[in-house]
Amino acid sequence: MKLILLTLSLLVMAACRSTPPTDPTAKPVAATPPGQFTIPADSPKLAQIRSELVVASPVPVGNVSAPGKVEANSNRTSHVALPLTGRVTAVLVKTGDFVRQGQPLLTVESADADAAVASFLQAQASVTQVKSLLGKAQRDLERQKDLYSHGVVAQKEVFNAEAVTVQSQAAVEQAQAATEQARRRLEILGIGTGTFGQRVTVHAPISGKILEMSIVNGEFRNDLSAPLMTIADLSSVWVTSDVPESAIRLVKTGEPIRIELVAYPGETFRGRVTLISDLVDPQTRTVKVRAELPNPDGRLKPEMFGNIQLAEQTESRPTVPAAAIIATDGKAIVWRETGKGVFAKVPVSTGVQIGNRVAILSGLDAGDRVVVDGVMLLGAN
Repeated sequence: MKLILLTLSLLVMAACRSTPPTDPTAKPVAATPPGQFTIPADSPKLAQIRSELVVASPVPVGNVSAPGKVEANSNRTSHVALPLTGRVTAVLVKTGDFVRQGQPLLTVESADADAAVASFLQAQASVTQVKSLLGKAQRDLERQKDLYSHGVVAQKEVFNAEAVTVQSQAAVEQAQAATEQARRRLEILGIGTGTFGQRVTVHAPISGKILEMSIVNGEFRNDLSAPLMTIADLSSVWVTSDVPESAIRLVKTGEPIRIELVAYPGETFRGRVTLISDLVDPQTRTVKVRAELPNPDGRLKPEMFGNIQLAEQTESRPTVPAAAIIATDGKAIVWRETGKGVFAKVPVSTGVQIGNRVAILSGLDAGDRVVVDGVMLLGAN
């Protein structure tokens, strides 16, 4: 019995000697939180991991787009009409031709042209006649003054002669004005002053393309308000769109716009808003918006249809390089660097991608750092 007790005592003493002493000053080792990965500072892996700063950038969050069409710039469009009634003797151009300012378009013969020549000649004759009367009145006035100085006539005779002279002078001025008016009319019509039967030539008022024409040789026209042809300078065109009333507050004059046309898929044309109508269409509840686009090569043609991006709203959002986003089970995550060699897995909600950066809607703030290279070294936990 004593032998058994001695043996048990020896075993207990050996066990006590094999247990290391406890250090009361030692700190307990904390367990790694879920979703966090730590790399020792002396590990070569740390040099293979590159992180970048999360920065705030303007991000589009909404836009205004509407269908639109190309129109001729009405400020550079001319509707050509006849200057007088008559018969068209020659049409010198056709639809689709490019004409330059001053180029002959058509000729017309008209009795009004002969009447204009006759009016000028009559006005000239009137000037000659009244000048002759003025000369006689002036001579009569001199004679009456001489007679009055010799006491032959009364002073009222001099006054009467002076009145006749003044009236004759006024008649000369009126006749000269009528002559100038008749001459100016002939100048506008482009005909001479002394020949009857002249044909009037209509010239192009501007340079541009002939879009429409409604006249043929030999046709007689007496409606001077009806246009014969339409000429448009298409070096600059308008693009118009009907913007919903609810979105018009987002459109500003002078803002840039983008236009995509059905005729040129994949191409984008750019211009600026030049006009926002002051009226709302009561039927469609839309507001007419107009932009002006340069068209030096003539590719943009009136009545082409397309879509217009009129306005774009932006707001400041955190953005990260696209390489920082990891797709896991249909969710997006990033590794955020929380300290030297310490990384935390963070789920994020992503927005639009602009270039090589992705907008972050939630999960990160501007100023955070995220891993963009070496993500595979952080494990799969």
